Amino acid sequence: MNDTIALASGMTLYDAVMPGLIIGGGLWLLLPRLRPDFPPARIGIILLSVFLMWRYMIWRITETLPPVGYTLEFGIGIVFLVIEVLSVISATLAMLWMTRTRSRRKDADKGVRRLRRDGAAPLIDVFICTYNEEREVLLPTMLAAMNIAYDNKRVWVLDDGRRSWLQTLCEQTDCGYITRSDNEHAKAGNINNALGHVAQLDDQPEYVAILDADFMSEPALLERTLALMHYDKSVALVQTPQHFVNPDPIQRNLSMVHIWPDEQRYFFDVVLTNKDAWNLAFCCGTSSLIRFSALREIGGLPTSSVTEDYLLSVVFRERGYQTVYLNERLSVGLAPEGLAEYLTQRGRWALGLVQIFRGSHGPFSARSKVSWLERLSLIDTFLYWGAVHAFRVMAIIVPAIYLLFDIKSVHAGLYDAMSHLFPFLLVIVVANGWLTQWRVMPIMSDVSQLLSAHTVLKSVAIGLFRPRNQRFKVTVKGGDRSQRFIMWPLLKIYLGYLALTVAAVLWPFLINNSAGLEDSSIMALFWCWYNLAVLVMACTVCIEDPSHDVREPADGELCLDHAGEVAHCRTIDVSLASVRLKGPCPFRERSVVGVSLDGAEVPGWITQVKPDDFVVKFVSCTGKIKQKLLEPTSVSVETSYLRFSAYPVFVAGAVINRILR
Repeated sequence: MNDTIALASGMTLYDAVMPGLIIGGGLWLLLPRLRPDFPPARIGIILLSVFLMWRYMIWRITETLPPVGYTLEFGIGIVFLVIEVLSVISATLAMLWMTRTRSRRKDADKGVRRLRRDGAAPLIDVFICTYNEEREVLLPTMLAAMNIAYDNKRVWVLDDGRRSWLQTLCEQTDCGYITRSDNEHAKAGNINNALGHVAQLDDQPEYVAILDADFMSEPALLERTLALMHYDKSVALVQTPQHFVNPDPIQRNLSMVHIWPDEQRYFFDVVLTNKDAWNLAFCCGTSSLIRFSALREIGGLPTSSVTEDYLLSVVFRERGYQTVYLNERLSVGLAPEGLAEYLTQRGRWALGLVQIFRGSHGPFSARSKVSWLERLSLIDTFLYWGAVHAFRVMAIIVPAIYLLFDIKSVHAGLYDAMSHLFPFLLVIVVANGWLTQWRVMPIMSDVSQLLSAHTVLKSVAIGLFRPRNQRFKVTVKGGDRSQRFIMWPLLKIYLGYLALTVAAVLWPFLINNSAGLEDSSIMALFWCWYNLAVLVMACTVCIEDPSHDVREPADGELCLDHAGEVAHCRTIDVSLASVRLKGPCPFRERSVVGVSLDGAEVPGWITQVKPDDFVVKFVSCTGKIKQKLLEPTSVSVETSYLRFSAYPVFVAGAVINRILR
């Protein structure tokens, strides 16, 4: 191999890396002493990030394109550059939203006090939407809804599967039951059918709460959300976050539950709080409260998109109504339990949002009445699903074909590239970590995007060119997850990328070592090494571990309360979802009981009754009882700088452990 590496003209390694080290090191020392909610600091770090981002991008546009011509090199270079520019525009818009953030907790506190003082308790109908979920998924949701601490409510199960056993279960639990003869417009049609049903009753609700079949509400759900809209007639919808009792497939299959927070924490804890500050919050389906009169005014949920929840907020804003966001954990549910379900969900989101982008409420529609900020938000959303995921795929292919086939779609010297890219990447990593309190972590974000990229891009293409008459694909919950499963169709794709990248890394060293390695190739080589780490993790996620309700031994005493009768029982073991107790069961199987320990109380029901022990499943799987019986083992999302410093070691250890198993 040629030992002489051509360097960028007049630039040394010191010149290339020192500005980035100074800026990144300064931020690393300064930011822990500042609060992310301090506006000057927040805006300052965002402006610095945007400046460095576009400094890099302008360099890419003006200095790194291949020579113009009818060549494969120039064609790939142009396509890659356009995708990268669109991705940076998306990142810039995301940074714009981050300049503001909002918490409505104090507003909710004030509203609750006023509701109680006035004795206001308008009728609320709680809709539980279901299609094909099993009894074990539905029953906790139904019991939790009945347990909501709000007297003037009705709970309805909206059965789009027309199941007789579910109608019987509703009668046993005092829930109302609504079904229909077809499944037109899927979930939106199911809710609209229920809206028509309750509109014909003598007592019509003032508000409607929406729950998915697998989301268990906390007792305070209705009161806390009602407090933000009952006295403000401009508010048509209050959305709350989604929290999960189980790890998502990436966390579970990489054994990283205690290292990486679930992907949705960034969205619900950061994105929606930022959008709410710009009056751009939107409905996310479950765990929301909606004004009934506003729904009737617009003719029910819109049905022109499979993400009817997002579109609902857009239509509301066109009519002058607000959607607001209350970032409190008022419900818990099931994250997609398998990779196939995870991808189905992401594909549906991408399809639905592109349908909105292309439709009459989109940013470029002459008929749309949305504000320019709403239009920017829709453009940002489209670019995220389209350009960002396309960039992640191109980022795998471009450096590999550079090394293997000498297709130089990016023309840049090593030091010149480092001087523009290094400061940008350092600041973005540190800034995003600080702004989101480490809900965004390097490598893991790229892994999650790459895993869903092909499904998402297919949905984007369908949404752009065939947006009409697309079916709503349900995210399956429940079922047997006790066996290891390999998702071969996806694994084959990533094994192909992995083989391509490995070949690209080996080519200049072992196969064609007479060709020499130019400085422009060094950057491609570094890039390939990074891609290898991402691809190994992506392949590992495709091998799905069995999912179990992890139980830990616990010796303590609980109180069970059923219809005023109290029983004291000793515990054997406990999990986030249930507790196993010693001795004969004091009540009948399937009895609903209150479970209490040292002031922590959750509702549950008795199951798995045996002569010497029985199990009580929790309705609200929040871990309250487990925390009382055991020292907490979960890691706070508020990851410290020290923990982040050791993050690569944690990631490598988790992956190695997963592979060895």
